Amino acid sequence: MRTVGHREQLLAAARRLLEQRGYAHITARDLVAESDTNLASIGYHFGSKAALLNAAIEASFEDWTDQLAALVMADPAATPIQRGAATWVAVLDNLPARRPIVQSYVEALAQAQREPELREQLAEHYRRARARVAKLVAESLADGTSADDPRCRAIATFVIAVCDGLSVQWLLDPEQSPSGEELMAGLATIWAASFPTAE
Repeated sequence: MRTVGHREQLLAAARRLLEQRGYAHITARDLVAESDTNLASIGYHFGSKAALLNAAIEASFEDWTDQLAALVMADPAATPIQRGAATWVAVLDNLPARRPIVQSYVEALAQAQREPELREQLAEHYRRARARVAKLVAESLADGTSADDPRCRAIATFVIAVCDGLSVQWLLDPEQSPSGEELMAGLATIWAASFPTAE
């Protein structure tokens, strides 16, 4: 039976505390008490409390991405645009339950702007997320396109940008944030205006 080490204990504790208290209200001593470890373990495994919290946020988002991917890719007959729409609908449907971690992420972004190491940690999270979503895009296109194709990366960047933008708007004004269906209607309007059908 595998023994759980201090790194895993700290990550699990950080995830629980982020859900309960939010990013700005967690101290290093809170993390030690919740994880049953010690202060030195935070520095040894993560370098700082903020880096540990960022790693916990990333782990939460990776789990969320896994859940979204399973949902969006479940229908083999769905078109790429249908999968895009399903992603945005699923994100919006999940936001109430994910509010604490999304709010913590916004707080982490603000802190990272003042600390280059934290900014790089979050930037690397985005690089991994783009690569993951690009693989899903390539799978969705089903035409032999590689995930390394610049078009897949561009689509992945677009999908992530919309999801992030939706999340921030929802945090500020849940009642007025757009639905997935409204986003698709907007895209359809732009497409129709840009590429009118010849009479």
